[in-house]
Order: sequence, then C-alpha cells, then structure tokens
Amino acid sequence: MLSKNFSINDDYKVLLFVKQGFYAETYRVKGNDGKLYFLKLFNYSQLHKSAFDVNNNILEIELVKSIQHQNLVTYKDSGEIVIENKKYAYLVLNFIAGETLLEKISRDRYKSLYDIKKLVIEILEGLKYLHQQANPIIHNEITLQNVMLDLAQGNPKTKIIDFGYAREFHQSSKVFNKEGLNPNFLATECFHNIYSPQSDLFSVGMVLYQLIYSSLAWVVDISKFKGKQSELEDKIVEERKKKIEFPNVVDTIFDFDENITNIIKKALHTDTEIRFSSADEFIKALKGEIEVHDIDTIQIQKSGNEPRKKKTEYSSVARGKGFSAIAGMQDLKNQLQVDVIDALRNPEEYEKYGVTIPNGMLLFGPPGCGKTFFAKHFAEEVGFNFMLIKPSSLKSRYVNATQENIAKMFEEAEENAPTIIFIDEMNELLPNRDSEVHEMAKSAVNEMLAQMDRTGEKGIFIIGATNYPHMIDPAILRAGRLDKKIYLSPPDFEARKAMFEMYLKSRPIDFGIDYVRLTKSTENYVAADIELLVNDASRKALKMKGRITMEILESVIKNTKPSVSISELNKYEELRKKMEGDNTSSNSKTSERTIIGFTK
Repeated sequence: MLSKNFSINDDYKVLLFVKQGFYAETYRVKGNDGKLYFLKLFNYSQLHKSAFDVNNNILEIELVKSIQHQNLVTYKDSGEIVIENKKYAYLVLNFIAGETLLEKISRDRYKSLYDIKKLVIEILEGLKYLHQQANPIIHNEITLQNVMLDLAQGNPKTKIIDFGYAREFHQSSKVFNKEGLNPNFLATECFHNIYSPQSDLFSVGMVLYQLIYSSLAWVVDISKFKGKQSELEDKIVEERKKKIEFPNVVDTIFDFDENITNIIKKALHTDTEIRFSSADEFIKALKGEIEVHDIDTIQIQKSGNEPRKKKTEYSSVARGKGFSAIAGMQDLKNQLQVDVIDALRNPEEYEKYGVTIPNGMLLFGPPGCGKTFFAKHFAEEVGFNFMLIKPSSLKSRYVNATQENIAKMFEEAEENAPTIIFIDEMNELLPNRDSEVHEMAKSAVNEMLAQMDRTGEKGIFIIGATNYPHMIDPAILRAGRLDKKIYLSPPDFEARKAMFEMYLKSRPIDFGIDYVRLTKSTENYVAADIELLVNDASRKALKMKGRITMEILESVIKNTKPSVSISELNKYEELRKKMEGDNTSSNSKTSERTIIGFTK
C-alpha cells in the first residue's frame, strides 16, 4: 500500500515492503535518527473487535509496549496517521537484522541437536518472561514464521515477533478471532477457545519437531478446508489421536539423542495435565536437568470407566534448619510463632482464651522470591507433618476425580495432624469461578471451600503460594480460610549479600571477592537470579579451569538482567496494595517491604 519514500508523520521513511499479514502490513523504514526499524500499519476498519483492549486501544501495541526481553521484539514508537481519508495506526519496532526460522531452514537445515535445543530454549525463555507477567501474556502464534534470528551479533539471537494474536490470560476468549492462524501449530484446546501458557508450549513442541524432522508431527492439508474451519479442526483432532512418527535422522543430525523424542511427546500431548506445566519445566528438560519418561509406557489401569489408583500419600515430616535458614523477616517469623506455631502446638491454651486457631496463609509475590523456600522452612520450624502439593497431583481429567483427590488429601492431613498443607501455584488449582474456567475447575473450588472450613481446629494449617493472587477465587481468600496474606518481595541488601556468601562459600573462589559490591550491583534481582548468577559464573570458571573471580562474577551480572522487570515489580506492588485491603485479619506490617533470604 505504501510506496517507497512515503513519509510517516515526517518521522519515518518507507524503504521497502516486508510482508502482508491477515490484518496489517509490515514495512522496513528509516527513522530521522538514521536507524532502521520495522513499521506495522493497521487499518482500523479491518481489525476484528478482539484486536482491541477494554480502552479501545489496539491490544498488540499495548502489549508490545509493556514487554522488554532479549528474546522478544522490542517497542520503539506508535501513533496514528490518515491516508486517503482513512485512519490507520502504526507500531514501530526495533529492527532485527536477520531472517525468520522458516527462511533459515528453507535455505540450510540444522545439523546439530545442540544448536536446535539452544534455539528452542531461547524461544522458551521469551515465553517464560511473557507467562510470568503479573497478567500472563499468551502469544498464541508461535510458528517458524514468527521467530527471527538476529544476526547483528556474532552469535545469532532468537527473537519472537508478531503479537497480533497475543492476549492477556484473564481476557475473555469468546470473541477471539482465530482467522489467519495456522491450526497445525495450535494446541487442541485452542479449538474450544481455551488459551493458556501451555498452549504456547504445544506450539513450541511443534516447532521443535519441525526443526528436527523437517515436517509437522501431524500433517493436515489446510488448503482443502477453505471456509470449513470446524471440519478442519475436527480433522486435526482426529489426526492427533495417532501416535507421532519419528523418522530416522541419525544420518543428518550428528549428535542426535533419542531422549528428545520423549520431550516432544510430552510437549505435544493433547492432555494438558501430561504436557509441560511451564516454559521453565520445558527448558529444564531440554537442558537435561529433569528426566522425561516415555509417555507411551505410562499405563492407566481402569476398572470400567474409572481410573484405579492406589492411595496417594503426601505426608512427610519436614526436617531441616527451619527459620534459621532464612535471612531477615524477623517480624514475620515472630508473628507466625505466636499466631500459628504456638496455636497449633497448644490448641487447648488458645481455646481457653477464646482465640481462634488460624486456617492458613497465602504467600504471594513475583516469581523467584522464595515462596516455596519459605513454606518448606516454616514446616521445618514447626516440625509437623508436611504435605507438598502441586496442582498436577490433584487435578484429573476424570469427572469428580479432582474433588475426590482433594477430599483424600484433607483426610490424610487430619489422620496425621498436626499437618501443614503447602499448595504451590494455587491459582492453577483454584481459579476464579467468575472467569472462563471449566465446570470441573469450579467443582474443585467448591470442594476446597467445603474442606477448608474449621481446618485450624483439626490441626491442619494451609499455606498457598502464587504469583497471581488476583486469579484465585476470592472466596478462598476470605476470613476463616486463608486468614493471612504475606507479600514476598525481592530480597533486600543484607539478604542478597547473605545469598552470595552462601552460594559461593563451598566453591573455588579467588581472593578478594567483594560481597558488598556484588550486592550493590544486583538490586531488584530475586533469589533465583542470585543463584543463577553464581551458577553461570561457576560454569565460566570451570571452562577456564580457574577460580571464580570478581571479574567473572561482574561480567555475568552485567550480561544478566533481573528476571522480574521494574514494571512487573510495580504491578506486584499494586497487587499488594489491593490484597492488603482484604487482609483485615492480619496485624502484620505489610506496608513494610518483606525480606526473604538465606543464611550461611
């Protein structure tokens, strides 16, 4: 549409047309600063209503504005322009000097599994960032065409592009426009307008398969179903009932590892309970940090139509250093000692004074700030039975099975009381019933509400942990259920210093490690970031066959951004304020920054 040298508001000059999308056109342009950019032009009259947010802004522009990650395309500018009496919006993106993955493999296929894994891990790192936003962002269109290789540096850097179908997790999917998407890359649940982080992971699994085997895991010719979307989706669903075939590629990929097939099977499973639960889990599998079993060998024994399961046992006595392993948080420790630990140990004494024994607490905050770590050491401090619960251990695809699992969990907890139940990723198990969740999820919430009544009197204390407290059903957070709400923010100066000392003390370090300088240079880094920095520095020193030096540590810090951005922390701060408004049962100083850390 735009000719060469066409000027966009005198700020950008069109150099050449790049591609025609379903709803927008992309051009290479030159800015007044002399730099190259991509410019995406939107015709308002052609945009579907799902392309706009609640404020009638173009959703893609607003989402790209809010993100900043090395594996994602980055925002430069946006605005509006009138062309031939028609109104258009434009989005300017920082230029990527390279090619798409599709262009790369059409010209020259990968011959190393190591290179393929590295590339896919970078895609997953970008998705991990999107999925861990306060309001998780689902990309919805991970394909070979929407991944670019930035060749400006010595080593190609993978970047996810094109957020035209992206949306925040909590947004309604009723009006979501799938037209223009490649259904071969969509997870099966997307055909029913259910989109989640796991849907993106399915698409990554398809990309991984295509990079290795030069085809799709299941091949359906889309061209035969023009105008017949429902028939096409039915055909794809039918194809996916077949086992995935894995051609012999040993002759073309010199370092091929058969374990990759187990990873692909898990990533492409149509059952979300079996699929990877997060981008981080997928990354760990590709790095060999976790073992992935062949799901074809997992047998489900049934009696009639019901699964036959042995009794699940979750309980164990937590043993360890307890609160002494946590740096800082003394006010919180003292409060929990009086309000919870003493109450659970001496229920008769509290009953004498008419003091209600608490039911539980919610730990919330940004990812990597030590919620699971704190819960573990809380259980060690108490010395009671401890039940570590992941949503996947309770959720089931069978009707009523999830409710039964929840009931059994509480039954076991009461039998072994006093018991602490720790539920990680609580929003996954107990989503807001007013949102678009499956009826079975609503039933699970109802069962949990029924089981949580008067648990304190039964010697059961529940700890929930989540990065997304606003996505938990509000009834769970009312007084009498999760009575206390604790915000865990990134560690402060003293806690970060203690972490560096702890992680480095048993490693071959050079003389003159300046822990104060390391701590000052890592403000807003979460606990998981500090551990990652030390591990990366250790790998560098190992490769050099030398000691871990200040130079290595500072180099790693310089090249590693905090996993939680300032904008994300601000969003969590707003969440904290909202949660405090509901926290009438707690007398904790929640306005003060809560510190999480480790001792030496």
